[in-house]
Amino acid sequence: MSAERAGARDRESERILAGIGLVLLSVACFSMLDTATKISVTTVPILMGVWFRYAFQAVVTSLVLLPRHGTALLRTAHPRYHALRGALLLVTSLFAFFSLRYMPLAEFTSIVLIAPLAVTLLAATVLKEQVSTLRWALVAGGFAGTLVILRPGGGAFSWAMLLPFGLVVTNSCFQVLTSKLAQTENPLTMHFYSGWAGTLLASVTLPFVWQSLPSWHWWALLCLMGLTGTIGHFMLILSYQRAPASTLTPYLYAQIAFATLCGWVMFSQVPDTVSLVGMGMIAACGAAGAWLTVRERRVPIEPAEG
Repeated sequence: MSAERAGARDRESERILAGIGLVLLSVACFSMLDTATKISVTTVPILMGVWFRYAFQAVVTSLVLLPRHGTALLRTAHPRYHALRGALLLVTSLFAFFSLRYMPLAEFTSIVLIAPLAVTLLAATVLKEQVSTLRWALVAGGFAGTLVILRPGGGAFSWAMLLPFGLVVTNSCFQVLTSKLAQTENPLTMHFYSGWAGTLLASVTLPFVWQSLPSWHWWALLCLMGLTGTIGHFMLILSYQRAPASTLTPYLYAQIAFATLCGWVMFSQVPDTVSLVGMGMIAACGAAGAWLTVRERRVPIEPAEG
């Protein structure tokens, strides 16, 4: 019997390690997506790039999920909320694309990752939820970290660096709406509708922004954006099937390290010492807040991605 228990523990350990590996691959994919996005905005119109990124994921998701789940995937009692959720996600992506045009990759990723902390503010003010003193302290620490990175009044500060805060606001609203819908809706249905809602809304602007690209390399880059976003979400789902969210959430903040590496390799951007301190503050407070969120049995946070 002890041998059987030991074997069960070994299998459980292997599943947890696999989950950690998958979540690290997921945030690596999202960092690659943001890197490709930062390159694309130099030539591809932003609305065109956003449309392609959503259309790619929506089509692939449909091809994978519809044959397996059929019309059950389409059943929902809240179509308007799904449309609103898709619109919020689309606006979040627009803020990401504009932010990446002007900001270094690592600093952008760090600021975006305060979104789970910002959800606390919405929960307390909009949903009237009780918020513990520890959680308020983590929120304060995370926002202090952003001030360390931005250094308002310093020579390195520009108003473009405030763009990620628009993303934080829309993504926080998206997360709150997600937590409400998740109480009654199938997560796969939510994922399906948010992708298609974003695609259809972005399609409205497509005739006004579409342009021919100078070479096939740019089309390959757009495909890379769609592919890394799709694979990243798929690996994230697989990781939560293999390990508890309380184990995985701190590893989501490895995205800051991947973004720093991508920024150094692709753009020769290396954060200075002060920025690294601010990024560390955000990562520590965010990881602790994410762990606390999962312990309180709320909806797990999602990684930042363009």
